[in-house]
Amino acid sequence: MQKQGNFCLKNGQPRTWILQSPHSGDNTQLRAIAGRLGWPVETKKLAYRGHEGLLRLLSLPTLAGVNLAASSPLTAPWPDLVICSGRGAEAVAFWLRTRNPQLRIVFVGTPWSDLRRFDLVITTPQYRLPQAPNVLHNLLPVHDVTPQRLAAEAERWAPKLAHLPRPVTAVLVGGSSGPYHFTPQAAARLGREASALAASDGGSLLVTTSARTGTAAEDALQAAITAPCFFHRWQPDAADNPFHAMLGLASRIIVTADSISMMAEAVSTVKPVLLFDIEEGPYAMRADLDVPRIGRRGRRLEATFFRLLINHAPPRFSRDLRVVHRQLVRSGHARWLGEPPPASAPAPLEDGLSRSVTRIRALFGL
Repeated sequence: MQKQGNFCLKNGQPRTWILQSPHSGDNTQLRAIAGRLGWPVETKKLAYRGHEGLLRLLSLPTLAGVNLAASSPLTAPWPDLVICSGRGAEAVAFWLRTRNPQLRIVFVGTPWSDLRRFDLVITTPQYRLPQAPNVLHNLLPVHDVTPQRLAAEAERWAPKLAHLPRPVTAVLVGGSSGPYHFTPQAAARLGREASALAASDGGSLLVTTSARTGTAAEDALQAAITAPCFFHRWQPDAADNPFHAMLGLASRIIVTADSISMMAEAVSTVKPVLLFDIEEGPYAMRADLDVPRIGRRGRRLEATFFRLLINHAPPRFSRDLRVVHRQLVRSGHARWLGEPPPASAPAPLEDGLSRSVTRIRALFGL
């Protein structure tokens, strides 16, 4: 064992646990950070009980909200570092600190508990967290997209997609998120606009849905596409996912603007990125969001509630994706689908993953 500051680390490397989130985008970030650290890591799957949300409000160090029989074992040897996301994981992380008082807790996103209870919070602009010594503000979420991975996946998938006319446009499809509702009508509009763009230069589409898309929207999207197309319907634990191959093969990328994770992955390719607004009119992502009239025909009460939170509640109750959209468009890293291209090439993006890893290593004096 090697002593480093107040820590006794095996081979000088902190034992690391990932507390898995219910959201795939969160888990991509956790894996990317742990992978870049290169320390011994275990991923702990957590299943929660129905009353977990109530316990979360109390911010207690407890496992009472966890279904232990359906979760990964939480037993010694205890970790030196926990990397987590998703507010259900907070109580588990705080409980682990009662087992190892030297435990360092890194949270990705926006936590429910007081920020001072975490050693590091890695966040992005839509959460609107304050400036603080233990808060790292990145422009976009970290991810596992690298040039090497894109090249390898593109080479592997190229023979299967060789029949499609070039250039190809990747279409990354998210789903309903907070105040924004991805209806079958919005999906059909995406299909028409993406097809028109592909037809403008005789190309084709590589389309992938995601966990939030929904069957009705998938059906409407696929039915509306008239351009030559490869259409992948997302499935949990699919044996072979073409997502990274699509990013590697595409000449440009359309991404629905509800997914900050997919926007980050698209922008990292340094290819033209087009944001698709899943809403229209006063509810559009590009529109200034005043409080809408409650009960307006065709609007979900949930969406209205989220808009009220964005405009009037403390930041931890909501997130405002418009902040990210505006920064990406203003910097030239993306534009809205149908708008003219930027006048000049954008400056290189910051490396949020390297910044995050540097701050975590500093927690251990490394």
